[in-house]
Amino acid sequence: MVTLLRHEFHPSILREYDIRGMVDKTLFENDAQAWGVVFASVLRKRGLDDVLVGHDGRESSPRLERALVAGLVTGGMNVRRLGCCATPELYYASFREQASGAIMVTGSHNPIGYNGFKILLDNQPFFGASLQEIAQSLREGVQSGLQIGQASDYSADGRYEAALAEGLRQHRRQLRVVWDNSHSSAAHALGRLLNHLPGEHIVLNGTVDGLFPAHHPDPTLPENMVQLQRAVQENSADLGVAFDGDADRVGAVDEKGALIPADRLSLLFAQAILEERPGAMILGDVKMSQVFFDGVESAGGRVAMCPSGHSEVKAAMRETGAAFAGEMSGHFFFADRWPGFDDGLYAAVRLIDLLAGQEKSLSALCGALPPLVATPEIRFDCGDDLKFGIVDRIIARCRAEGDDIVLTDGMRVKAAGGWWLLRASNTQPALVARIEGVDQEACHDMITRIAALLRDENVALPPIEGFDEARS
Repeated sequence: MVTLLRHEFHPSILREYDIRGMVDKTLFENDAQAWGVVFASVLRKRGLDDVLVGHDGRESSPRLERALVAGLVTGGMNVRRLGCCATPELYYASFREQASGAIMVTGSHNPIGYNGFKILLDNQPFFGASLQEIAQSLREGVQSGLQIGQASDYSADGRYEAALAEGLRQHRRQLRVVWDNSHSSAAHALGRLLNHLPGEHIVLNGTVDGLFPAHHPDPTLPENMVQLQRAVQENSADLGVAFDGDADRVGAVDEKGALIPADRLSLLFAQAILEERPGAMILGDVKMSQVFFDGVESAGGRVAMCPSGHSEVKAAMRETGAAFAGEMSGHFFFADRWPGFDDGLYAAVRLIDLLAGQEKSLSALCGALPPLVATPEIRFDCGDDLKFGIVDRIIARCRAEGDDIVLTDGMRVKAAGGWWLLRASNTQPALVARIEGVDQEACHDMITRIAALLRDENVALPPIEGFDEARS
């Protein structure tokens, strides 16, 4: 029976990179079903009919996945279901099968009450204006029931883990590695991967649990890495790695238990790639350290800055032909020996490969990089209806005052002795700042200015460890 489906999403869930909202408050099962129907209509117009679907371990994910699959089938799609898996598992299956579409039900690193959808069309991110366009088509009405598809289970048969293991080529030394799965949906894949890897491996929080009882699954926040830091030191490990909730991101800890910022890790990856591919294009997002950009050039690479966000980075990689891209949020994109999508498990394997090929420790490698004083990524609450306007007004004010500004994504301002960044988050109701300087004094000066600019917008910069007095 052919029906005309009309549906309107809560405006807050159509994010720049994907769809994300609070379950049963702004995101509902009927949203998932409606999305399945309308995405099926996009594929049908292209003469396509196959979609891969997976979900993470959050308690709401199975029911959202069922509703999504029902919508896709009603829209005429042949759906293959991976069940509970890591987001990069779905990406790999889509790449291997050359699927027309793929959708991951995941709340990623967001708080427990959140969930959403990451979408691929022809193995490219479906995001930004494309999301808004088909949301509008749903308001006007989409036909469903023209034909009925079917759903079946998809078995990867260990191919993903075997492919991951091929990223380990160096065997000069075997490492002891602590893996914090963070109760993520990568648990099953990680268990299979470790059967392929040499060395000694210790797994923390190795079960899937959508309530994340050990700690929140966001490796960019230092408080979420404490358990891993202790385990690395207690086990005299060479390395520790931790995933976010769907394992497309990874954080790292050196053998001393120190956190390794993603920009420094990205530079180590880039240097290794440039040894094999001299002159390759390397990308870094706007939050990356100047050390990263300068370091890539010193290593003989071409380097460019791109917007933050996994979908934006992938689009920039496609446009530039980059061999690698790094993002401060812990997304690493390898396109030298991997298909170019963000994969926390593969990045971890490549880090093991990097260390296994030499005698130097991770702390020694990072210690050889130029020192700078920098804040971590500072993320603070600001309503979705306010955040972009605040950034736009501060941009206008800084322009009027003659600042040197890069507008790749928000604003990155060059200042005496360093730079500072302010941008609106595209995944949360928040503003994001970062500051880097040649010394503590330079950072203090920049923080003082940002705090003053935000105060004029009735927004308070939160406390920054080691820099609190600069806010007064």
